[in-house]
Amino acid sequence: MAADSLAYLLGRGAPRAPDRDSLEAWGRALGAVLPRPVVIAFEGDLGAGKTTLVRAICVGIGVAAIEAVTSPTFSIIQQYNAPGGPVVHADLYRLRSDTELEMLGWDELVEHAPVLLVEWPDRAVNTLPRDTIHVVLGHDHENADRRLLRIHAPTMR
Repeated sequence: MAADSLAYLLGRGAPRAPDRDSLEAWGRALGAVLPRPVVIAFEGDLGAGKTTLVRAICVGIGVAAIEAVTSPTFSIIQQYNAPGGPVVHADLYRLRSDTELEMLGWDELVEHAPVLLVEWPDRAVNTLPRDTIHVVLGHDHENADRRLLRIHAPTMR
């Protein structure tokens, strides 16, 4: 049943031009049915809603200290406690080299984190698993209250 819900949420159930409330509701629903382990990569310009969506997914997963879920732009990696194991949230925006990625223990995080949520994944594109779920958020230039949402989920093939 959870697999069907996940497939639906990543397919036809994903809002294509959500407002903030719809984006958060979708994120909470997605977080509630995510399998473990899972890697989700979030792409989009600054202010597109990546961290807002990460926070909503964390609510769905059951992260208790939801106020701690903020953009880890300066700390790069944050970890949150959740009932099914830790959620690792990475913001790779400031990384400039593969060496910096290695110094984070990136390979170990990718291999062992039950849930890994990655903002700015282009900094680690060659190190993400093939079954990574890619979420792309963009600004809707016709309606500033909405975002454009695209999902690529290889597991749905």
